[in-house]
Amino acid sequence: MKINGYELALTEEELDEILTKKTREIVLLDKESQEYKSLTEGNKKALDHLVAAAKYFNIVAEEQDHELNIELHRGLEKAAQTSSYAAKALRLFNMFRGVEGHNGVDLEPIQIFKGVKGSQGRNFYPSDLSVSEFHSIIKRMLEEGRNEDVQKIFSVRTMVRRDGSDLKAIDYTEYFKDIFSKAANELEVAAHYTTDEAFKDFLGWQAQALIQNNEDMDMLADKHWAVLQNNTQLEFTIGRESYDDKLSPTIYDNPELLAMIEERGIEVNSKDMLGARAGIVNKKGTDLILQFKEQLPEIAKLMPHCDKYEQKVTGGGEMKQTMVDADIAILCGDYAQCRGGITLAQNLPNNDKLAVKTGGGRRNVYHRQVRQSNDQERIKKILDRLVAPAYHQYYDSEADHWFVIGHENGHSLGPDNTYQRALGNYKSTIEEHKADMVSITFMPEYVKTGVITEEMLKKIYTTWVVKRLFLKAQPVEVHRVAELIHFNYLLDRGAFSFDVEHKVHIHFDKFHQAAYDLLEETIALQLSKSPVKAKAFIDKYTKWGEHSQYIAKIEQEVGLKNYIELEIHF
Repeated sequence: MKINGYELALTEEELDEILTKKTREIVLLDKESQEYKSLTEGNKKALDHLVAAAKYFNIVAEEQDHELNIELHRGLEKAAQTSSYAAKALRLFNMFRGVEGHNGVDLEPIQIFKGVKGSQGRNFYPSDLSVSEFHSIIKRMLEEGRNEDVQKIFSVRTMVRRDGSDLKAIDYTEYFKDIFSKAANELEVAAHYTTDEAFKDFLGWQAQALIQNNEDMDMLADKHWAVLQNNTQLEFTIGRESYDDKLSPTIYDNPELLAMIEERGIEVNSKDMLGARAGIVNKKGTDLILQFKEQLPEIAKLMPHCDKYEQKVTGGGEMKQTMVDADIAILCGDYAQCRGGITLAQNLPNNDKLAVKTGGGRRNVYHRQVRQSNDQERIKKILDRLVAPAYHQYYDSEADHWFVIGHENGHSLGPDNTYQRALGNYKSTIEEHKADMVSITFMPEYVKTGVITEEMLKKIYTTWVVKRLFLKAQPVEVHRVAELIHFNYLLDRGAFSFDVEHKVHIHFDKFHQAAYDLLEETIALQLSKSPVKAKAFIDKYTKWGEHSQYIAKIEQEVGLKNYIELEIHF
């Protein structure tokens, strides 16, 4: 079957297999929930408009991801009206929010259309732009003294297009002008209805940031968002993450060109893929998260090499970090690109954003509906096959949430974006790995202060190993690559081991020191600013050994639901 001249790469039978046997559903909030019913009437109306605003970012992210996404999405929608085959392909497209996506198992992305695959620069850059041509054009533009044009190319918020023999950067507010205007209008209407004054103020700034080509407006919106804590029922975020652009960081693999760029004071950043979420702040869940927050200044003092970089978290005054647990009504754009996984939480703005650079705070938001979508029957089978019986009592799905809290807090600790960015295409893997290790390394500190118990600590260690480090396949996505690093290092250091039946035993007494040593090595790596050392580190600790192979085999025998579909009721 062809859609707009492109043939579907999967048969209808293959799509049936994916959709009926390999897909798990995450059910988001609906209007019958107590959380929604507890809102003021004004906030109920506001939430409807926040959801409408968020939906526009599906279009934005599809355009950023692949040049054919919009065209083929429309073609599938039209064909799906009369064809069950096309309807099934459309469901997969909506799960990926694009023409391809990793499924968490296969090394290569699953393609929906034959010959339609993503490029290194996604659609942030022309799809036919090779690394060598990219570097050549940048070098020539620098030699011609066009430093400002080059800086715009390396902005987090520009789409880059060919302009004759040159490249030209177009700010998101111009490239997506019509869509951003519609989203901004919905935010302004939501601001009119909401009964929360601080949230109303934030929405006004965020609406303006969408229609003004001015990075200061993003900064002001971020700063107003980051201080929302106890003064709103609602949550809305335009997420800006830079995992997808693999072309910009290749500059760090070209020492000569990098030197030219740095001599001119130009900052090389990866592009932001945009997403949006809307939901309701959950007070009970937020109260637990804030208990972890209180310990951050003291943990900052315990970080390895903490005297060699400026701490983003200090003990003086009120810490510029807000945290909320949220019941999620909708996830769109980057948040909804379910490609081998889905976001459980975020700590934003990232260090490359002007709000953080100018002293603004950060905000953690946790996704309740996503983390609560556990398959208890499958978990029991994994425990029976891969975990020694004495440790079954320590597996607790809620313990993974405690780990995630520590992970998101971990992004606020350690060397800043100057060090992270210098690792080029390895920066995201190393940073996610670091955040994981901050969480695991300092969990004993929460025991000392009474936030968690010794029993809970054992549950965190055990659940983390089983849920996170038991990989289903050789990884390619940055979070999973980081987890393979943890697995190999901590196995070598005796934090856990396997018996003759391939069942894991957790050695609680060895866990902290092994984790601290790995974190210390990781911070030193970030401080080195060396992509070469980063690659060597990743290569060293990502061997796909016999234990990983066996675990993946069992994971697949038990049955994988490695595709994700969101059930949205708003």
